[in-house]
Amino acid sequence: MTVPGLERSLPDVPERTSAERAAGPFAHPPPPPYVALMDLDFTEDEIRRYSRHILLAEVGGTGQAKLKAARVLIIGAGGLGSPLVLYLAAAGIGTIGIVDHDTVELSNLQRQIAHSTDGIGRPKAESAAATAHAINPEVEFEIHATRLTADNALDLVSRYDIVCDGTDNFPTRFLTADACVLAHRTLVSAAVLRFDGQLSVFKPHDGGPCYRCLYPEPPPPGLVPTCSEAGVLGAVTGVMGTLQATEVLKEILGVGETLAGRLLVWDALATRFRTVKLPRDPDCALCGPQATIRDLSTHAEATAPVCGL
Repeated sequence: MTVPGLERSLPDVPERTSAERAAGPFAHPPPPPYVALMDLDFTEDEIRRYSRHILLAEVGGTGQAKLKAARVLIIGAGGLGSPLVLYLAAAGIGTIGIVDHDTVELSNLQRQIAHSTDGIGRPKAESAAATAHAINPEVEFEIHATRLTADNALDLVSRYDIVCDGTDNFPTRFLTADACVLAHRTLVSAAVLRFDGQLSVFKPHDGGPCYRCLYPEPPPPGLVPTCSEAGVLGAVTGVMGTLQATEVLKEILGVGETLAGRLLVWDALATRFRTVKLPRDPDCALCGPQATIRDLSTHAEATAPVCGL
């Protein structure tokens, strides 16, 4: 299904000169975002569906049109991706892409609320899209039932305005983060383990830090356990995925205070939220002036699947 008023085309990005390449990834003007025409002509059903949004002075009809024109990519349709896709669909995001090559398993259902017992064995990207479509059939879903790799990451990320990372392994997280910086796309990233969660927004193209300013390199394999090894309280993924959706909506609407440059940390057992400042690293290999990461070739050997918590 096609959302009215959504017309986009891939931008033409000129080759960078040797001087620009030497100056870092942001010496060249960023490629323009997809060109979206906001459709302010809402149907009666849309007005009723989004009435609680439209009543908000910070959203209104213009804000709802921004949501309708937006394209958001969700990487990982698991514990974080589930509430994320459901709330973004309910909010009226025009186009939602879902990347996940995995299939639904019984052990997923303790936290991955976009899936059901009847859907065991079904591709997660397809299952999540079907559940979200049942909530809001006006949204267009683009299903990418594939692994995110060095060969396809930049192309996929560049098709969307905002990217959400809901994966549970470091190779995919770093691949996603690197692709977003190279494509000048905003990344909303959340992570959970056991009873803890963290969330931030990364947009170095707008002067903020990138993911590698926080974590310069992936940890050695086996050092940090995954949720399948250490466990996770299901509701924790729901809270963090919902907070992630909220930050996406804020970024699209341009309201509130961005999480860029800050890291939100939640301790569920203590019921305590805290926010720490996240400065930009001038020596960052990805977004610094002397950046050494200029493509995704370092990820060519990565074999980790896209697993959504």
